[in-house]
Amino acid sequence: MSSHNHISEQEETNLDFTKSWINSSKFIFYLSVICVLAGLFGNCFRLFQAGYKGHPDVEVQSSTQYKPEYK
Repeated sequence: MSSHNHISEQEETNLDFTKSWINSSKFIFYLSVICVLAGLFGNCFRLFQAGYKGHPDVEVQSSTQYKPEYK
């Protein structure tokens, strides 16, 4: 057996993702940043696809205009 590949139990625990809160918190931080950025990009893309259709033709009553016309 070679002693070069031997990892102590403490080092193995440090390398384990479930045992090391530093590695897991980094992973969760980057995962949350990626999820937020993906959500923002998705919402912006959806708004871009919907687009602005322009001013709709709305019929305004003549009595509610800036210079009202009464009958």
